[in-house]
Amino acid sequence: MYTSHEDIGYDFEDDPKDKKTLKPHPNIDSGWAWMVVLSSFFVHILIMGSQMALGVLNVEWLEEFHQSRGLTAWVSSLSMGITLIVGPFIGLFINTCGCRRTAIIGGLVNSLGWVLSAYAANVHYLFITFGVTAGFGSGMAYLPAVVMVGRYFQKRRALAQGLSTTGTGFGTFLMTVLLKYLCAEYGWRNAMFIQGAVSLNLCVCGALMRPLSPGKDRNDAGEKDPQVVLGPSPGSKSSGPPGGAEEKGAGPGNEEEPVGDLPAQAGPEKAEHTQNLCALRVLKTASQLTVRVRRGFRDWYSGYFGTASLFTNRMFVAFIFWALFAYSSFVIPFIHLPEIVNLYNLSEQNDVFPLTSIIAIVHIFAKVILGIVADLPCISVWNVFLMANFTLVLSIFILPLMHTYAGLAVICALIGFSSGYFSLMPVVTEDLVGIEHLANAYGIIICANGISALLGPPFAGWIYDITEKYDFSFYICGLLYMVGILFLLIQPCIQMIEQSRKKYMDGAHV
Repeated sequence: MYTSHEDIGYDFEDDPKDKKTLKPHPNIDSGWAWMVVLSSFFVHILIMGSQMALGVLNVEWLEEFHQSRGLTAWVSSLSMGITLIVGPFIGLFINTCGCRRTAIIGGLVNSLGWVLSAYAANVHYLFITFGVTAGFGSGMAYLPAVVMVGRYFQKRRALAQGLSTTGTGFGTFLMTVLLKYLCAEYGWRNAMFIQGAVSLNLCVCGALMRPLSPGKDRNDAGEKDPQVVLGPSPGSKSSGPPGGAEEKGAGPGNEEEPVGDLPAQAGPEKAEHTQNLCALRVLKTASQLTVRVRRGFRDWYSGYFGTASLFTNRMFVAFIFWALFAYSSFVIPFIHLPEIVNLYNLSEQNDVFPLTSIIAIVHIFAKVILGIVADLPCISVWNVFLMANFTLVLSIFILPLMHTYAGLAVICALIGFSSGYFSLMPVVTEDLVGIEHLANAYGIIICANGISALLGPPFAGWIYDITEKYDFSFYICGLLYMVGILFLLIQPCIQMIEQSRKKYMDGAHV
């Protein structure tokens, strides 16, 4: 039902269904593929890095609006959560519009959310402008960045994803410093306004996401987004249904003769001809877009609810269950560490070198190292992935026991390294469902992560409001995280037992 990752590396259009040839594409693992990695790298800086630095703004919001920690934490959680939760719906945009257009639109929406948030009068206003608007824009830019890297790489998948996702670590470090400086110099409102302008660079990153194309004669070897094909001129012999295949020779250099070059006609006749031609253009463009939207929706729907539904893959379902608990264990330290440091009277040491920056810096190297190790032929990606998860769970359990800066710094470094498994998530997902289902499947995974990110920080804030300490928050999240890992371990054992039972039954019948 699902293709193996060994089958990828062939030419396909921006729509993964449009396979045309089995000849390996020259840009797979080389060429423009590294520009796509660079684009994804900056997307991670601007989106994930900014979100991981929201602890700085969370302190400002607590002082400004004088609300409870649990309520205020919902602003950051909504932004992080919606960025990931909208993943399945962004898959529909990708199937319909392509990764490039989806990412560019997402950059515009994200920037709008930051700018509108600068005028917030209360926390509830931030729920809409920053949590929902900026979060939705982030999701539209984030998923295409991950999917495009998966499409451009075959042999170096883990390394490519590792390099691109190091942008999260760089972004966390840079954005923490940037937001602290902007808040100190200009106030948090102007800081958000400036950050909104910076977020417009997501549109540039989206423009670099050039989809693969099998055409050898195209100057733009990647663009397969739908073109607006002009209607035939009165003397043209070509005829075909609107929305059908492009006429032979159609392209940027072979467009129909413009209206201005038509022979001179009487004023009324010329105006009527112009109106007819414009109407034909509009109808043909609308027909093409309608066909593409219907096809994209059909592919998206069949991937989730059709006969080839991803939910028939039980290992993938176990992976979803794991994702529901995993992300909160990584997000909670970022959101609440700045305040934990204040509670332990470690602000002076933390100002010299923030604990969140330690996580970010180690996180950068971890993603590259784990990516290189996972690409080794003698190493299983799943083994590296599970070992990193176990290490992160252990770190979450130990963190509440540390009350000195040195102890917290060591645990934060361990969290940063073990969380490097995020670069392996697209690779693991692709191994489970195949490259053709990667957009839809990874959308589901990050949606589950989004639910975890949405509920985790407010939960930790509420626990603090009740117990006046964060210890129980880390213990409960760690236990839930461990349950998710056990699901990943149990499912292969169940499959092995079923296979053995089936072989036994087949032998008995013989």
